[in-house]
Amino acid sequence: MTIARLGPILAVMLLAGPILFGLAGTLLPAFGYLPALGGTTLGLQPFAELFAKPGIAASAGISLAAGVVTAAVSLTLVMVFVAAWAGTPSFLRVQHAISPLLSVPHAAAAFGLAFLIAPSGMVARLLSPWLTGWTDPPDWLIVNDPMGLSMMAGLVVKEIPFLLLVTLAALPQVRVIQTRQLAASLGYGRVAGFAFVAWPAIYRQIRLAVFAVVAFASSVVDVAAILGPTTPAPLAVRLVTWMNDPELQSRFLASAGAVLQLGVTALALALWIALERIGSTVAVFACERGWRMRRDGFVRRLALGAMLASVAVVFAGLAVLALWSFSSLWQFPDALPREFTFRSWVRAAPRIAAPLATTLVTAALATVLAAVLVVLCLIREDEIRRPPGRLLMLVYLPLIVPQAAFLFGLQLLIIGARADASLGALVFAHLVFVMPYMFLSLADPWRSFDKRYEAVAAGLGAGRWRILAAVRLPMMTRAILTAAAVGFSVSIGQYLPTVLIGAGRLTTVTTEAVALASGGNRRVIGVYAFVQMLLPVAGFIVATAIPAFVFRHRRAMRV
Repeated sequence: MTIARLGPILAVMLLAGPILFGLAGTLLPAFGYLPALGGTTLGLQPFAELFAKPGIAASAGISLAAGVVTAAVSLTLVMVFVAAWAGTPSFLRVQHAISPLLSVPHAAAAFGLAFLIAPSGMVARLLSPWLTGWTDPPDWLIVNDPMGLSMMAGLVVKEIPFLLLVTLAALPQVRVIQTRQLAASLGYGRVAGFAFVAWPAIYRQIRLAVFAVVAFASSVVDVAAILGPTTPAPLAVRLVTWMNDPELQSRFLASAGAVLQLGVTALALALWIALERIGSTVAVFACERGWRMRRDGFVRRLALGAMLASVAVVFAGLAVLALWSFSSLWQFPDALPREFTFRSWVRAAPRIAAPLATTLVTAALATVLAAVLVVLCLIREDEIRRPPGRLLMLVYLPLIVPQAAFLFGLQLLIIGARADASLGALVFAHLVFVMPYMFLSLADPWRSFDKRYEAVAAGLGAGRWRILAAVRLPMMTRAILTAAAVGFSVSIGQYLPTVLIGAGRLTTVTTEAVALASGGNRRVIGVYAFVQMLLPVAGFIVATAIPAFVFRHRRAMRV
């Protein structure tokens, strides 16, 4: 199929191209070159101004710590949980409970956690005054704590489902039951046997996803703005402030900060690689010393408890968001509002209509375009019987390169093309981040398709296009729609691309919700965050309902 050859080429042009051009558009102003603002010579003045900013080292340090700590805690919990419980009924129950959390946007989860753990949050209300004696909220800095612990906690509970998903995808590469039996016959405990024998092979498969977690956590904006410290704020949050400064000369400062953010993320990845080598050395040492760790019951129960707690925290936070959106007067320490009302929804409806429309149109267009490109890439992969070259790996660049490092430059290029604040530019910016996740979601189901069905169709005289349209695509409908739901939820959660490319004139539910974070009106925040959470859920419901309806008369196509 000639058109399939365009898939990898378009994917690289539309995804890797903007990142490379965006990096160039960030690097030049970082060194003082931006003729539109009077910068005609290269120099280090923007970096001198950047490093003179108060607390810049602390901002970079918080971002660095968030990247490494979030990935380390999330991955350790997932590894120990899979090692201890894979193949058991408890594992399946937790897997089913945690899978829906993938659709929850980071900002909604962050708001839910904030409403739970704040001094006047739900946890304090449930414990007061009968246990704590509090009749007023304590003067504790829990949310926005200076060490960024609440921010890291919010990131951990959201990255656990993602890492568990990619680990489950890699799990068939090892025979878990046979590996466990072999390790047990040699006297190893369940966790140690899995870690020494099976985990290295699994980790090689998910390493790219772990790098993506490190890069994202070190440069996240929305979660940092909601849960992160404010004096000083994490580096990415300060970058957005400088970029939105009415004083245009701040663009040089913001570009220098974006280069620093790129360096922070690169350092976080380097530290992670160092941790990998340390972990490998420790594992070899433990094996050689015969550390079998047979008595691991406490560790196994702890891992199960941690996974259940992460699920409970997100669901409880979402429930509290819903309560606040329907609450009237809710004074501390009351556990529930005095009455429920639709007043907040009625007042928010006129203001949320335009952002909601922009959110839906942008997400739908970006998802459809990404789905077409991903399918073309996979068709081309089938034709050449291998992935179409290392060039396609550039598609994964958006997962590794910090958004702030290239979006600033991409914004300047879009402004130069006079396409700023246009729907097309916004869809294009979202497409850069939607396609990698859709490719990750659809690649394995597509490659696992039994090609004997196509061989039968070819034997009956069907051509390539007819086989694709009448056999492959119908049988892959469920997988394609699921990947589309993932892409839709990714687009819903995009904050920084919308803020920069939308230029404040195209707003979405996510940008409006994060903007409300500094206002403190929990009822309005609850409305926006709850709507933001409902949109991806609706996407997954549609992805499930369409195949069920279309194939309702085909028993073999039901799930």
